[in-house]
Amino acid sequence: MSVEQHLNLNDLEISALQRLCGVLDENLNSLSRALEIQIVRRHHRFSISGRLAKEGVSALQQLAEIAKKREIDSSDIQLVAVSVKTRAEEKSDINISSSKGLHTRRGILHGRTPRQDSYIRALLTHDIVFGLGPAGTGKTYLAVAAAVDAIERHLVERIVLVRPAVEAGEKLGFLPGDLTQKVDPYLRPLYDALFDLMGLDKTNKLIEKGLIEIAPLAYMRGRTLNNAHIILDEAQNTTPEQMKMFLTRIGFGAKAVITGDISQIDLPRHIKSGLKDAREKLEGIEEIYFHVFTSSDVVRHPIVQKIVDAYDSADNENQ
Repeated sequence: MSVEQHLNLNDLEISALQRLCGVLDENLNSLSRALEIQIVRRHHRFSISGRLAKEGVSALQQLAEIAKKREIDSSDIQLVAVSVKTRAEEKSDINISSSKGLHTRRGILHGRTPRQDSYIRALLTHDIVFGLGPAGTGKTYLAVAAAVDAIERHLVERIVLVRPAVEAGEKLGFLPGDLTQKVDPYLRPLYDALFDLMGLDKTNKLIEKGLIEIAPLAYMRGRTLNNAHIILDEAQNTTPEQMKMFLTRIGFGAKAVITGDISQIDLPRHIKSGLKDAREKLEGIEEIYFHVFTSSDVVRHPIVQKIVDAYDSADNENQ
């Protein structure tokens, strides 16, 4: 159902109004496309029509606050659009600024979409959390942020990073070096997040002290991990046996986060993904939280969301 809303921004200075609208109203046009609404402007007055007209008003108000301080770029528009669309879909009143945050070197980290906020709450309140969804939704970055928060507040004694050594469609051959050097390429996204959230020097010091441990999934058998924050990344490339083995390593005082994207499985076709298998078998266990992101939570370049949707549509047609 199409509705029409009106917004008057008389208190906005001319320079801020120009930043809000963009050159030749390009920012308004981008927001219109993102929310599938129509925006008509006459000086400081805006008329917004379409199914998400109310969300369009909210988005313009948020962007106006940004325009008071600086130029607006495409990522600002994308993030605001994702936020108001998700709120509309979930009919949620989640207030990002009042949600729980994760303490890192970059300050208190909050979710950039309502579903990211829900994910953060799950990371803080559950011992085992599965984060599922497409690339760019923040599932791995926020998992690392939760680990950093836990070790900074002395809730755990160490961080353990785990990832299956499965190439994404290409054979890398023999990798030189010791164990850490061999698995480094597979763990690079986790390292990048740690460097961003803790700083390069502190991360390296904790690795040297053994407080951040790199553990290839194949080497986890027989271990029990107590008082640790464990992250299993790219879990779609585990087998059911590996996933069971990993989950049964969790000891007292430990938290585990398992992240993956079931649309990017690199296992041979005849092998079932351990991530899919775990969701089917464990979803009824109250203490385990399964959090699912969608393409609307992608916070990378706006075209990434469209790419994810296009691949999902093609996969659904082929099934």
